[in-house]
Amino acid sequence: MSVYTYEAKTIRGADKRLSEYKGHVLLIVNTASKCGFTPQYKDLQELYETYHDQGLEVLGFPSNQFMGQEPGTNEEIEQFCEVNYGVTFPMFAKTDVKGSNAHPLFQYLTKSAPGLLSKEVKWNFTKFLVNKKGNVVKRYAPTTNPKNIVKDIERLLAE
Repeated sequence: MSVYTYEAKTIRGADKRLSEYKGHVLLIVNTASKCGFTPQYKDLQELYETYHDQGLEVLGFPSNQFMGQEPGTNEEIEQFCEVNYGVTFPMFAKTDVKGSNAHPLFQYLTKSAPGLLSKEVKWNFTKFLVNKKGNVVKRYAPTTNPKNIVKDIERLLAE
C-alpha cells in the first residue's frame, strides 16, 4: 500500500490518480486561506520552484474542517492562492482530512504517520513527506515552516 493507490479531484474537478506522481518526492499539505499559517503558501511555492525540476511535487488539499478557515469555493481558493501567493503547485478540491468522512488518502497518511497525541490531522498546514516509492516518511506539525523541511526533501531527492 502506498499513496499511489489513491486518487483525488483536482481543484478544477478532474480526477487525478496519485500514481501519476510515481518516482517523485511528495509534500502533501492540508491548506486553508484564512488561517494564521496561510503565509506558508509562499514558502511551499518557493520549495516547489526550487526543487520541482529535481522531482519534488507539493500537493495542496484545502480543508474547511478547522474553524471554517477555508470557506470559499474551489474556484475562489484557486484564485486566492494564485493572486496572493503565486501558487503553481497542484491544488486539489476541498477535502475532508479528518473524521469519518476523511478522504481515503488522508486516512492512509494519518495511519502511516500518526501525530503525537492521535492519528487525526489536528490543524491546517499539517504536512506529510512521501518518498519516491509512495511511502510516508515523516509528518510535520502546522507550526513547522516548509523551509525547515529542506534537508529531509534533499535527502529523499538524492535517493
